[in-house]
Order: sequence, then structure tokens, then C-alpha cells
Amino acid sequence: MKNKSLWITLGVVAVVLLIVVFWFIGSYNGFVTLSQNVDGKWSEVENQYQRQADLIPNLVSVVSSSVKVETQFVKDVTAARTAYASANSQLAKDTAGVQMTNGISALVSAVAENYPNLQANKQYIALTDELSGTQNRITVARGSYIQSIQLFNTAVKRFPANIVAGMFGFSGKEYYQAKEGSMTTPSLGTGTLP
Repeated sequence: MKNKSLWITLGVVAVVLLIVVFWFIGSYNGFVTLSQNVDGKWSEVENQYQRQADLIPNLVSVVSSSVKVETQFVKDVTAARTAYASANSQLAKDTAGVQMTNGISALVSAVAENYPNLQANKQYIALTDELSGTQNRITVARGSYIQSIQLFNTAVKRFPANIVAGMFGFSGKEYYQAKEGSMTTPSLGTGTLP
């Protein structure tokens, strides 16, 4: 009788230990998955910025060939693209990406005001449509990135998983924050095309 109750006790202890071990493994793997999701979402933001950067030379070419002069707007957009290509950190890439977006918006507005004939150019229309779509994709990708950070941070702070997070060095990630004034149209160039 004593052997039977000893085996039952050992069996219960073994089951409880297995549950705890599997819970630890599941929690750790969950944090890894959520962390990788955050990194993947930021990668998509960068992918869309790169798409925008890849379209800029075509826009510059179409505008320059139609306008026949190198405008300050074109120079500013090209400089923002160069800054994006040479950026080393997430913040620097995002800052340069926002500068590209704002520069493109300023260029398109200046062209619309000063060169209505260029707006009839099929290449220009197609490029501005692509850039507009890309800017929308950047916004959507950034929103997904913010949501993935929220999921990760929530998981890191929930009890009892926060114990596992602390044991394995998982800490909350910073939310995306736009710099003050970064989403307004900048005063690029001279304000007019020649």
C-alpha cells in the first residue's frame, strides 16, 4: 500500500514538473516568436522605404527631363535618398525615410503648381501613383510594427510570464514615435520651380 501511494505521489510530482518545464519552454519560445515578429515588422517598414528610395531616381529623371533644370526640390529628394542609403541605425533610416516622403510630397506639389503639362506625362503620373501607394504602405507597415511591439510588451509584463521574461533578458521594446514636426510638409528648396 505504501509503495502504491509513493508511486502515485512521484507520478503527480513528475506531471507537475513536466507541466512547469513545458510552460517555461512555451513561454520562452513565445517571447522569441514575438521578438522576431517585431523585427520582421520593422523590416517591412524598411522594405517600403527602400521601395520609395528605388522610385526616386525615376521621378527625378522624369521631372528633370521635362523641367530641364535641376531644382532645389530634386536636390533635396536626392539628398534624402542618399541619407537613407547610408543610414546605419533604425532611427537614422526612419528619419531619412520621413525626409524622403516629405521631399517627394513637396516636389509633387511644386510640380503641380508650376508645371501642369508635366501632370499629363504618363510616366510622371505612374510614378506619383506608385510613390503614393508606397507611402500608404509605409504607414500600414509602421502601424503593424507598432501593434507587434504592443503584443510583445504586453506579453513581457503579464504575470507569471514576466518571471520567464526577466530570467531570459526579454524586456519591453520602445514604441515607434515620430519626431515632432516630422510629419508636416517641410520648406524644401526655394518654394518654386524655375
